[in-house]
Amino acid sequence: MNLILAVSINMMLSLILILVAFWLPQLNVYAEKASPYECGFDPMSSARLPFSMKFFLVAITFLLFDLEIALLLPLPWAMLSTNLKTTLIISTMFLSILALGLAYEWKQKGLEWTE
Repeated sequence: MNLILAVSINMMLSLILILVAFWLPQLNVYAEKASPYECGFDPMSSARLPFSMKFFLVAITFLLFDLEIALLLPLPWAMLSTNLKTTLIISTMFLSILALGLAYEWKQKGLEWTE
């Protein structure tokens, strides 16, 4: 009974919010705000325009570091293991490699947007 009540309340609240948003007038309608934005490109223009290599390199660097940070997420659970010394050594080595990679990117000016 509680599940049915909770689902029905959620559906009614959702419906009310959708109807209120539909009926409320839009106060600021600007053509610039209403136009689609695709990573700095005009989606209606030609797809054969030159691509900024700097943007590409920064995006790839972000993806690599983001993946490496995602590998750190299970670290608190690894600390609960019985062999704490090995876990600390491995995590320190991983963080050191990550810091060295960041320092290398910084030294090579791979993180600077302007040249």
